[in-house]
Amino acid sequence: MARAYVLLGFTFFLMQMHITGSISKYINMKYSYLSLTAGILFAFLTIIQVIHTFKTTDQIHDHDHECNHTCDHGHVHKESKGFRKVLNGFIFLFPLITGIFLPIASLDSTIVQAKGFHFPVSEPDNNDPFMQRQYLKPDLSIYYGQEGYQKLIDKESKEYINKDHIVLNDQDFLKGMEVLYDEPGHFIGKKITFKGFIYKEKGLNENQLFLFRFGIIHCVADSGVYGLLINLPDHQSFDNDQWVEATGVIKEMYYQPFKVNIPYIEVTETKMIDPPKNQYVYRNK
Repeated sequence: MARAYVLLGFTFFLMQMHITGSISKYINMKYSYLSLTAGILFAFLTIIQVIHTFKTTDQIHDHDHECNHTCDHGHVHKESKGFRKVLNGFIFLFPLITGIFLPIASLDSTIVQAKGFHFPVSEPDNNDPFMQRQYLKPDLSIYYGQEGYQKLIDKESKEYINKDHIVLNDQDFLKGMEVLYDEPGHFIGKKITFKGFIYKEKGLNENQLFLFRFGIIHCVADSGVYGLLINLPDHQSFDNDQWVEATGVIKEMYYQPFKVNIPYIEVTETKMIDPPKNQYVYRNK
């Protein structure tokens, strides 16, 4: 019966995340059907396990009664087997208990500060693209061949090149950032508006901050922090994790810590905003 309870626990856990919407903090929602299918499968397996348990209960009782007279020599073996069952049960119950009872927290600037961030560069010692964590600039090139990736960027950049004022919302934040970093020359001098949380990097001027969003490509395992350096007017300042909507002009500068040219925003207007209900953004194409 213990197996049925564990399966029921996983069914409840997955369904609870879908009902409350907290599943969005773990995976890109375009893949939510996979976890929903897993929840339905766990429910089906729970029913099968309950039926199996009731069918075999009488047989187990008869066997135990018989062993009371003939199987005394097997007690040590049963104790060892019982310990393994307890250990296996703990392994399955631990993620259930932590997942159901511990609060779900959104990633913020403390994670950025603890892990740092860097501009994506080629890593000759690491040939596995799926092991390269992404920061600052979304980079789908690791999932495409070079030719296919360039076609993707050329296609997506057309959505922004002819706009004098680019507005990035939750749906196209990662796509817009990737295009901007890959084709910065097309966007220099254009106006842009986007929102995110403030992160102060050591070594920058007082009015230089990063405006970030945490983004998920497939799941939280490949999540990264993405955004742009913003150059505020002299009279403005913000604290870490304050949510701001910034508008300004796209420019380019040489950023010494990364030793590359990066786009940045010369801010003309800012507005403090409340954190969105879902603070993550996703790559939906």
